[in-house]
Amino acid sequence: MFNDIGPLELVTLVVLAVLVFGPEKLPKVIQDVMRTVRKIREFSESAKEDIRSELGPEFKDFEFEDLNPKTFIRKQLDNDELGLKEIRNGFDLKKEMAEVTDAVHSRDTDSPSSSSSSSSGSAGSSGGRVDMTKKPEEDDRPPFDADAT
Repeated sequence: MFNDIGPLELVTLVVLAVLVFGPEKLPKVIQDVMRTVRKIREFSESAKEDIRSELGPEFKDFEFEDLNPKTFIRKQLDNDELGLKEIRNGFDLKKEMAEVTDAVHSRDTDSPSSSSSSSSGSAGSSGGRVDMTKKPEEDDRPPFDADAT
């Protein structure tokens, strides 16, 4: 019920309860609170049982915790009727990323070797960089588009 209360918060609540109710009345207040919590739990359980009995035998495995959207989705995704586990396990993101990285690096390694062979060694001596002082050949120029400027 109170899974998200830390030790410091619990100590703060105890100190606050002692200050508000006093050490004499605190045991009586704790008993009253526990009695109220028990009554609420009993009421909740009886209401759940009444709802289950009214729904009939086709809902005998119905759990109220399944009404929580997170629990419902988790339960549906764990259901193997749809084959979602196979689909989820079929994706290997590390492998796919490695393939993409290899493809990018192989394209980068291919372009300096092809440009060094076509530019007669000038690009190879500059570490694979393009020589901006050299005039590009006719077939290397991009087409001029007057509308783009």
